[in-house]
Amino acid sequence: MSPPLKIVAGKRLLIVMAVDAEYGIHLRERIEPLFTGIGPVEAAVGVTRALSLLEARSELPDLVVCLGSAGSAKLEHCGVYQIASASYRDMDASALGFEKGRTPLLDLPAEVPLPIRIPGVPEARLSTGANVVSGVAYDVIDADLVEMETFAVLRACQMFGVPLIGLRCISDGRSELTGLHDWKEYLHIVDERLARAMDRLFHALETGDLPGFLGQSGQ
Repeated sequence: MSPPLKIVAGKRLLIVMAVDAEYGIHLRERIEPLFTGIGPVEAAVGVTRALSLLEARSELPDLVVCLGSAGSAKLEHCGVYQIASASYRDMDASALGFEKGRTPLLDLPAEVPLPIRIPGVPEARLSTGANVVSGVAYDVIDADLVEMETFAVLRACQMFGVPLIGLRCISDGRSELTGLHDWKEYLHIVDERLARAMDRLFHALETGDLPGFLGQSGQ
């Protein structure tokens, strides 16, 4: 089955989410995402497979959008943020003399910028990893918000030369997590607010006002 693409202003978009728990009535009215599963491994495998299939059909997307929930101890609860940069908190080869977060022998910084900007959506620095962060664990993370997929999606996109936008809505982080219900409690709001952010993205594509996106006319 071919990965779902959404056409906006003549541009092919591949929209990526981890699981359908975050995919509520508002997003369903606007998009059909590729679900990868939770965590960096599943995200990397799922997006790489999708892009490989699309490349074989000469249908690589002009843009990939990775969206979903995130945790933060400092940002506005249920606020939506576009990802200004992504890092990989699981990577630590400091015992070999490498900067923490930097993959050995790979020509990438520990914090990779995402250059495309959606007008009117605030920016934040993101940390991707395979662990759920809660409570005092936020204190040792050098980022504004945390989640489990975007850096992996970014690496897959880089392999195919496709640009990425990350959008995240803060679902938790104000207090210590006590169970799955704490994450699920606000997902209906996450759905609604991510849908509004997608509307901003679609409008920016339609008007050609998407700074950093080289796929639009005039850039």
